[in-house]
Amino acid sequence: LKPNYAKMYNNIGNVLKDKEKLNEAIEAYKKALFIKPSLAEAHFNMGNVFKDQGNHEEAIKAYKKATSFKPEYVDAYNNMGNILKEEGKLEEAIATYNKIITIKPDYPDAYVNIGNALKDQGKLDKAIQTFKKVISLKPDYAEAYNNLGIALKDDGKNEEAIKAYKKAISLKPNYAEAYNSLGNALKDAYKIDKAIKFYKKVILLNPEHSDAHRNLSYIN
Repeated sequence: LKPNYAKMYNNIGNVLKDKEKLNEAIEAYKKALFIKPSLAEAHFNMGNVFKDQGNHEEAIKAYKKATSFKPEYVDAYNNMGNILKEEGKLEEAIATYNKIITIKPDYPDAYVNIGNALKDQGKLDKAIQTFKKVISLKPDYAEAYNNLGIALKDDGKNEEAIKAYKKAISLKPNYAEAYNSLGNALKDAYKIDKAIKFYKKVILLNPEHSDAHRNLSYIN
């Protein structure tokens, strides 16, 4: 079989994944890898499907295969780290994200993910410094400002958190999560009317946002 057929089956797998035909997508990726076992992209894409199916063990195996054939494959490391974080394996997740920084020191998502893992560990000072590092690399990264705000709020620095949330919103005016975070901080500051306004803004942007509905019901 021609090597080009491997890329063809990889592309077919991607189409099937987009159509949510996940088992058929896996079969297409397997065909690609039968033809060309070293096709890192097919291992990566198959890992993504396993991840979507909740099969974390197989997903991590696929991502490791992808990085074995393409050691600089930062997206594979990032997804692997996300699974480890989701499973509560925070030290392993942080080590995986740090591999990305070794390969690509200006990869902002890796720093955000490290900051989130540090926050989950209760290492708020380190988390805050990490989010600030992201912002120095990418000053228009709204999500980094929101996550910085959450870490600051958890550290008892509510006014600084409010500034961070407002910055996130200024960068991304339809950012529902930042409005919800801002509402939480204002509620804690007993600025209830303002908090209600921002929770309502969240629901306007995302009617299915359960946290905003719950927060609003608690206030009312």
